[in-house]
Amino acid sequence: MDGGVNPLLPDSILLEIFLYLDYKDVLSVGQACRQWQAVARDEVLWKELFYRYYEVARDVPRHPAAVSWYGEFQRLYDTIPCVEVQTLKEHSDQVLHLSFSHNGYMFASCSKDCTIKIWNNDLEFSLLHSSNMKKFNWSYTQFSQFNADDSLLLVSGVFMGPRTSSSGEIAVISLENFTLLSRVRNKPYDVFGCWLNETNLISGNLHRIGYLTSCSVLWLNNAFQGVESENMNVVKRLFKLQNLNASTIRTVMVVDCSRYDSPDFMPNQVERSVSNRATAASQVTDLCSDSEEEEEAKRHTVPEPSAEDSPGAKSKAEAGDGLDRFLTDIIEGRVRPVMTELEMETKVARLLAKKRTKPPEPNLLSMEGCSQKKYLIFTTGCLTYSPHQIGIKQILPHQMTTAGPVLGEERDSDKFFDSLDHVIDIHGHIIGMGLSPDHRYLYVNSRAWPQDCVISDPLQPPPIAEEIDLHVLDLKTMKEVKRALRAHRAYTPSDDFFFIFLDVSRDFVASGAEDRHGYIWDRHYNICLAKLRHDDVVNSVAFSPMEQELLLTASDDCTIKVWRSPRTVRILHAEKPRLRKPLFSWATNQRS
Repeated sequence: MDGGVNPLLPDSILLEIFLYLDYKDVLSVGQACRQWQAVARDEVLWKELFYRYYEVARDVPRHPAAVSWYGEFQRLYDTIPCVEVQTLKEHSDQVLHLSFSHNGYMFASCSKDCTIKIWNNDLEFSLLHSSNMKKFNWSYTQFSQFNADDSLLLVSGVFMGPRTSSSGEIAVISLENFTLLSRVRNKPYDVFGCWLNETNLISGNLHRIGYLTSCSVLWLNNAFQGVESENMNVVKRLFKLQNLNASTIRTVMVVDCSRYDSPDFMPNQVERSVSNRATAASQVTDLCSDSEEEEEAKRHTVPEPSAEDSPGAKSKAEAGDGLDRFLTDIIEGRVRPVMTELEMETKVARLLAKKRTKPPEPNLLSMEGCSQKKYLIFTTGCLTYSPHQIGIKQILPHQMTTAGPVLGEERDSDKFFDSLDHVIDIHGHIIGMGLSPDHRYLYVNSRAWPQDCVISDPLQPPPIAEEIDLHVLDLKTMKEVKRALRAHRAYTPSDDFFFIFLDVSRDFVASGAEDRHGYIWDRHYNICLAKLRHDDVVNSVAFSPMEQELLLTASDDCTIKVWRSPRTVRILHAEKPRLRKPLFSWATNQRS
């Protein structure tokens, strides 16, 4: 047929036959002759193979950056970091967290062996430095983060103490000479901490007010605590937030809105809100809202005329009247049904906070001044101690530095608490969060509660599902987009939960799981592309920020595994350059 002889079968018949083959057979028959090779590269054929092999929903269009179906099939097959190339065994206990430097030259690992290890990224990874934090009375290291210019490393750890202890500490290490620059208290320890800018980091503190009520304070700290100057503060209070029903602020991270416009393809560019729950989740939730009984009482109460007509004075008066009325009802026995002491504590705390809380910041979603906007994001709750909500607070320009009043002296003394600017309810136990490289999308690992569950006791949260749902939240619209990703599983109950760290690259999202695997999904097609095997729970994953075809996974089996894509492996192991690249060479090495 290659010698000018008329083909025995027309292209249309060959195409119909090839549609019955899988991709490996199509690649093989494509090497028979020029006609078959041309048909084997037909776009209609590879579109069908693509949807069939990857099990992508037919209504999901091709990635906007793709130029052909054949090329897109090859990209998902050949560029996923699924080939194990190295196993690092220097840790002597469970490895809990991994983080890359922004330039990709280094990464840090935290472990139950209480060390922070810093590694060099070359063709093979090698250990640069190890610090044992036991001398500071730490029990283990749990989290790390490089600052923006990769000159400093934030390390978060947990203090030794009883199991119920929640105290931790943050240390700052210089990456120039690996010296310890400062240490900052951090409570609860699963606030973790994060960088706000190159030299300032955020930590937390927790103050108990009652049995179920507390106050979380978030602090801005200068990384160079040794600097003493009458003109420079080394610490400044950012926010003071009331916690109800045994909830606390945890897992803080900073969103830089100036990065929204950077090129980062979102999966399925046409955003589709998910079911009624997504619509509800996009609304602002008032954590200090009145009960149905009080709202009913307000509707039937005739307001007395008042000379104070300002909104602030009116709000204070209403809050004060509500508390006085509630306390009077308790004394006179008019509260029905009879409330328990814990229910009463929560009710009084809500009413007290109403006249002591600053209003939310206006124009949270406005794109005006977006290049300078930053949000603080954290997990929180209002129904029980397990984190089930995402709290969002805008960081104002004057809060970006420790300069200025230290303990909030600039505040109105009547405004004791800060209010959340926005709340997104996940209706489940949040066990992990990660930002996309452009900071527009927040990926959230959660284990769902039963659909119609009612929480009557804050200390008894609902049972949580074994399946982990990976939600996608658009921080530009504050709405959930797409359907939740699912493949990974967890088995630990609510009272013993631990964080499963995830990471997001330009095209992929990866997560650990308790089923001894790491997982990789494609962000656009919403499909699971690879399972990465370990011998125990996978706690953390990390993409190299410079090459998404390199992924690290950390496990309770005390190892860190290095994974590269089949394409990268071929390049790194090529003994000598080839004069001619074999046809379909990307498919010659099959993935396990």
